[in-house]
Amino acid sequence: MRSTKIVFIVLFILLVASMQAQEFVPLWPAGKKPNNNGKKITDSIYNERIWRVATPGIYCFVVPKAENNGTAVLIIPGGGYERLSHLYSGFNLAKWYNTIGVNAFVLIHRLPHQQDLINKQLASVQDAQRAMRIIRANAQQWNIKTEHVGVMGISAGGHVASTLGTHAKDESAIKDTVDQYSFRPSFMVLLSPVITMGKFAHGGSKKNFIGADTTKANIENYSSELQVSEFTPSTFMVHAQNDSAVKVQNSLLFYQALVEKKISASLHVFPQGGHGIRLDENPGSTDQWLNLVEAWLKEMKFINPLSFK
Repeated sequence: MRSTKIVFIVLFILLVASMQAQEFVPLWPAGKKPNNNGKKITDSIYNERIWRVATPGIYCFVVPKAENNGTAVLIIPGGGYERLSHLYSGFNLAKWYNTIGVNAFVLIHRLPHQQDLINKQLASVQDAQRAMRIIRANAQQWNIKTEHVGVMGISAGGHVASTLGTHAKDESAIKDTVDQYSFRPSFMVLLSPVITMGKFAHGGSKKNFIGADTTKANIENYSSELQVSEFTPSTFMVHAQNDSAVKVQNSLLFYQALVEKKISASLHVFPQGGHGIRLDENPGSTDQWLNLVEAWLKEMKFINPLSFK
C-alpha cells in the first residue's frame, strides 16, 4: 500500500509540472476552424476546469523512445458537455498511460453552449476527428504506430468518444494534408460513459448537448448504442452499478449492441465507485480497473506483454 501511494504522489507531482510544461498543439490552422460563425470568444478556465474553448487542441504526453511501445490514446475528459475536467479526467490519466509506455493526448474540444458555433452538436466530434488525424500525421515524430491509435472517454467524454467510434461520416475535412489520415479509433476505452440520449440519458449532458432538438431522429442519431456498425472498434468499458449520475444502463446498452454486431467487447461493472472512479483507492474490487485496462491492451496486442512487468 505504501509503495502504491508513493507512485501516485510522484504522478501528482508530474501532473502539476505538466500544467506548465506540456506541449499544446492547436487543432485548426488560423481561419480554418470549421463550424464557426465568426463570433469572437475567449478561453475560460475556472476552478481547475475549462468552461469555454476558443482554441481547440491537444496536450501531448509523449513517451520517450526507449519506453515507447508505439500505442497512443486520445483522452476526452468529462464535464457534462458544460465544462472539461481536463486535469482530473485528462492529465492524470495521461500520466498513468505513460507509465505503461502508451502515448497520451488530452483533447480540449469546443462545448455546445459556445456562441461561436453554427451547429452546436457537431463541434466536439469535429475536434475529436481532427485530433485523431493530427496524432497519426505526427506518428513518425512521436514514434507511434498509426494502426495503434485509440480513444478513451470519461463520462460525457465517453459520449464524444463513442460518437467518434460509431459515426463514419467525415465532419472535419478542411482540404489540407491532415485530411488524408483516418480518424477512426483503433480501440475505445470508456469510463462511466454517457452513451444514450434516450430513456437512460444523463440529464445534464442531454440538456447541454441535445438542447431543444429533441426529435426522435436527433435522439437516435446521438444514441451511440443505436449507431454501432463494422466501423466501430473493439471496446473496453468500466462502470459502477451504483453510479447515480450516469446510469449503468448506458454501458449495458452499448455492450449489447457491440455483441449483436460481433465486435470484440469487454465490460466490467463494479458494485461500488459511483460516478467518481479514480486512479487509486477506489472501494473494493473497483480498485482493479486500471490493471484490467492494461491487461486488455496486452490481450488485444496494443501493448507487448513482454515489455512491461
